Amino acid sequence: MTATAGRLTALGRAELTLLLRNRSALAVALVMPGASVAGIKSSLDQIHPDKAGMSVAEAAMTGGIGIVLILVVHLNLISAYVARREELVLKRLRTGEVPDREILAGTALPAAGLALAQCVLIVVAGVAFLGVGAPKRPELLVLGVLLGMVLLAALAAATSAVTRTVESAQLTTLPMLLISYAGSGLFIPLEVMPQELASACKLLPVTGVMTLVRAGWLGGADAHDVIGAAVTALAWTALSVFAVQRWFRWEPRR
Repeated sequence: MTATAGRLTALGRAELTLLLRNRSALAVALVMPGASVAGIKSSLDQIHPDKAGMSVAEAAMTGGIGIVLILVVHLNLISAYVARREELVLKRLRTGEVPDREILAGTALPAAGLALAQCVLIVVAGVAFLGVGAPKRPELLVLGVLLGMVLLAALAAATSAVTRTVESAQLTTLPMLLISYAGSGLFIPLEVMPQELASACKLLPVTGVMTLVRAGWLGGADAHDVIGAAVTALAWTALSVFAVQRWFRWEPRR
């Protein structure tokens, strides 16, 4: 094991221990995604996802992957980064030999691993119990999930810079939640929206990820759509990484 892998493993193990001790964060990670999918699935008939070539089950399951990424990765990591900052954990880690990028990545590892496991469960449940077909292009599905985890982890680190306390994280996460739920195709396919609105929604942070997820699981997307989705997601990831490098706070506000 290399020194980098050893440090990341140690940081990830410590962060996992803290996550398991935090009952509210663990509940959000384990219970909220499933509850959100179940709650919204019952209202999908009114949205008519069949106009976009999807059944209710297909829309719910692919949207569920987006919910997992947002709740488990983005929401949990904002709270984690803020808590470690306010407890001076990040400041102490920086005094050692661990590079900044490894501190941020190590903190994100448990949330990313948990999100990946839940995404796998969603795919298995959709195929085994809900009649959703097996992924048509699994490489695109994997790309969408992995890119979504990196993007939302970077966005979480950037958002933590404007989050003063763990309690206020509930407010600073709202914009991403509302924008993604309403406009990124989690449960309202862009195809059923007016053309002008759909064109604008394609530029939202999570839309590219959801396009890749649906193209990977359900198929039907052409090369132009796939490339455009990947470029949009990568552009938002680059912007988020730049914001982290420029504005991320390693110490509490005074």
